[in-house]
Amino acid sequence: MYIHDISKDTLTTEVYPGDPKTVVTPLRSMDDEECNLSQISMCVHAGTHIDAPLHFCPDGKGITDLRLNTFYGKCTVITVKGVLTGEDMDKLLPYCRKRILFRGNGDTYLSHSAAIVLAQSRVVLVGTDADSIAPPFDEVKTHRELGRAEIAVLENLNLSGVDDGEYDLCAFPIKLGGLEAAPCRAILFEQEKGLN
Repeated sequence: MYIHDISKDTLTTEVYPGDPKTVVTPLRSMDDEECNLSQISMCVHAGTHIDAPLHFCPDGKGITDLRLNTFYGKCTVITVKGVLTGEDMDKLLPYCRKRILFRGNGDTYLSHSAAIVLAQSRVVLVGTDADSIAPPFDEVKTHRELGRAEIAVLENLNLSGVDDGEYDLCAFPIKLGGLEAAPCRAILFEQEKGLN
């Protein structure tokens, strides 16, 4: 079995425009004391993270209210670029598992019409290697549609070393009360191919 770490480093990844930068403050050092101790200040949307419905839906579920099995199971990685429409999703969904990760070198987004099609499907999680699942001109409607359908959104992935195909995804968010998002460590497990 091969394990692919598809997370970006939270400390070195650019934050979404307008979000606060991630800051690490050393509190203690082994140069002067018995241990190292650091403090981190960051947005919950920094680096690889999961958006819960509460991000854009006032009555949506927070990150700890989502079922944990949403973040673990079979997934499909697909290479596509640009803004996907509902028509695009209709063509792709028959070939996808309940968790879909879109690879497009940071340039793959879902339009509102794509989110509508997904909301009517059996999909429980969508992910992208872009900093947002939605294009800048359609952030609210796309996120809101996915949120109403309780589809978790996994953003800011590093899919550069992964081929298209089926994998087992493990992307549990940090347990942060009822917040609208949380950082996660996203991993893909790939079964070794060969004779059984």
